[in-house]
Order: sequence, then C-alpha cells, then structure tokens
Amino acid sequence: MSWEYCCPRCKVMLNPTRSVILCAAHKKTRVMIGLSPQLGKYNVYLPPGVEAKDGQVWDFSCPMCHESLQTEPDSNLCELGLCVEGDQIKVLFSRVAGEHATFVVGKEKARKYGEHKDRYDVG
Repeated sequence: MSWEYCCPRCKVMLNPTRSVILCAAHKKTRVMIGLSPQLGKYNVYLPPGVEAKDGQVWDFSCPMCHESLQTEPDSNLCELGLCVEGDQIKVLFSRVAGEHATFVVGKEKARKYGEHKDRYDVG
C-alpha cells in the first residue's frame, strides 16, 4: 500500500523518504524533524543535540509553505493530509512531546491510535 502524507495547505508531499519531514519549533529551538509515517508508531528523528522532553508543546509547520499545521478540534493537535491509494483523508496528531495520540479522519468514524488517544474528542 502506498501512503503519501501532504501539507493540508499547499499539498506538497511530506514523506519523500522513510520519514514525514516537518519544521518544528519549541521556544528558541527551530529544527527539521522526522516522524514515523506508520500509524501508531511514534519514532521521532531529531538533529543531534536537540531533545524533546515529555510535555513540551511543539509548533509544527510545512517545510515548503511554512504554514502552521495546528488545527481544530483541539489546539494540541496538528493536521496532515494522507493519500491512501488515491483517497485523501486527514491525519491528526498530538504536538505534545511524549504524547501518543493519532487520528485518521475520513468518510467513516475516526480511527484512533496511541496510548493517549482518549485525551481527545475526535470523531
């Protein structure tokens, strides 16, 4: 199955390699970050010397258009587009370091992943 993550604003593909590539910022720290594209896997790839401590709230943006990925229904969630075999759906994920909560929102009821998924009221 071929999955392509994209920016919900400019539609650029965000996973040209084995990671979903995003811009991330916390206070004065600004970096490129890699996230696992596999739903329910929470591997994070940070540059050497950068640490994401549990509980820190990070801002994520598209590396191409630089628009924020923060979204509703909760300010602690970010949104990506996901094309699965031609169908476009959205993926919401927590921007809180150490919090494992991901939601796939399509035509049917949202699929929920992660040990902290019940902290959010997503469809």
